[in-house]
Amino acid sequence: MSRRLILCMLLVCSTSVLFHSTCGGQNPSLSMVSFDQGFNPLYGEDNVIPYDDNNSVQISMDERTSSGFHSKLMYSNGYFQTSLKLPENYTAGVVVTFYACNSQKYPFHRDEIDFEFLGHIHGQKWLLQTNFYGNGSTNRGREERYDLWFDPSEDFHNYGILWTQNRITYYVDHVPIRHVKRVDSMGGDFPSKEMSLYGTIWNGSNWATGGGRHKLDLTYGPFVAKYSGFVLSGCPFNHDTQTITISGCNNSNLDDLTREETAELHIFRRKWITYSYCYDFKRYAVPLPECVFNSDEFRHLQHFDPWTFGSGK
Repeated sequence: MSRRLILCMLLVCSTSVLFHSTCGGQNPSLSMVSFDQGFNPLYGEDNVIPYDDNNSVQISMDERTSSGFHSKLMYSNGYFQTSLKLPENYTAGVVVTFYACNSQKYPFHRDEIDFEFLGHIHGQKWLLQTNFYGNGSTNRGREERYDLWFDPSEDFHNYGILWTQNRITYYVDHVPIRHVKRVDSMGGDFPSKEMSLYGTIWNGSNWATGGGRHKLDLTYGPFVAKYSGFVLSGCPFNHDTQTITISGCNNSNLDDLTREETAELHIFRRKWITYSYCYDFKRYAVPLPECVFNSDEFRHLQHFDPWTFGSGK
């Protein structure tokens, strides 16, 4: 069974122009959403520039402002994807994101599911970080970081989040790179409330590159990130009734990966993961409850970073 078929079975079929999925048949696909259909500028409006007949958008950071956009609707569960091309050249301190969050509605109890791309100095490369929070549990960071098998500033690549009541899976070019299954002992740490989708570019000089050693240099700006290929196959949340708009959206019968996806996940993580909170015993002497120990991942991390992961002990 194909990955797209799994996703299509998981997500409800809707005739809405924004959320239509072609279910059934052997090659179902998820429909794209234009920028103006699905999103509005969030801040730095002059630096949020739709193009390609409003199907795509570029956002930038310069000496005046950073910028970002957000979805017009909030969603309870779904599959969300964008195709993204990152800024080129020296990008220390730059952070580019694609994520789901509800901090504006729940400022003290926010949920969040992140893709964060961390800029670099000359001779280095972009790092990808993923993270998630539930119910404001920001004191229990669940960060992971990875190298990528391509330069994300040279061309567009796909980044997707599949979020159900019981799982979060991150995809890069349709390859699963992180898969989290909710366990009861997580309590409210697992994202559960409706969220909006965001894309932003901003100055993370205090932490993003070399732990904050390398700062933003605006002489290399403006820094431009381009987004296209939006997929918002989620369950729209109705603010008037405080319910999801389409019955059955919270179907979570398929909460695990296919055999093919599991193999892809293990190959990626054995080769490209550079940090995981699950193996950082200096940070968490007892791993957080959703962590599943994988000896191949642990050996790779020990080799990559013996100081953090303790291979020298």
